[in-house]
Amino acid sequence: MSFLDIDALQRATPVSDPFNYVVVPEFIRTSRQSQAIDSFPQISQGGSFPLISLALNPAFNSLLEELDGEAFEQAVEEKFGVELKGKPKLFSLRGYCRSKDGKIHTDSKEKIITVLLYINHEWTEPGGRLRLLKSNNLNDYVDEVAPDNGTLLIFRRSDNSFHGHEPFEGKRCSIQLNWLTTDQRRRFQTMRHSLSAKLKNLTGRG
Repeated sequence: MSFLDIDALQRATPVSDPFNYVVVPEFIRTSRQSQAIDSFPQISQGGSFPLISLALNPAFNSLLEELDGEAFEQAVEEKFGVELKGKPKLFSLRGYCRSKDGKIHTDSKEKIITVLLYINHEWTEPGGRLRLLKSNNLNDYVDEVAPDNGTLLIFRRSDNSFHGHEPFEGKRCSIQLNWLTTDQRRRFQTMRHSLSAKLKNLTGRG
């Protein structure tokens, strides 16, 4: 059985106000959530890590292959009315949240679509829950997404796609996938994340 429930994404109702997004609980099938969590690579430092900087086991690679597949891309295209075929993709992983993380931002302009797939057990902490905001104000939110149980969040980047979360320090695992405007930006982002990961490994700082 596949990891991802593409049908659930196709059935999900998108939201357009204050920006375009969709949330799909248990997008990772319940029968495979524990496997996804157990196969997530060990990341003990903060920040984003490119796939090339991490040791990935076969089960986790299978999950990534589904995310990188045509069926998922087509479902996202249909949900957001945007053409993504041929656009460069950038994958990165986060495994540790620092108290300084979660500051409000809209994502950079080279990003067309942002995908966040959360790979954690039931989330009981008040912090670390991503808020989708109406303005540059963390309390002015329309939705709050707990980063657990294979929940999927996708949004279309815009000048008002504000999001952030209350502080949290500790393990918080997610896969991020972005479709980008140009391959030059993908190469730049990969190089930047790779350099950052190397520096963290050398200094032991997150």
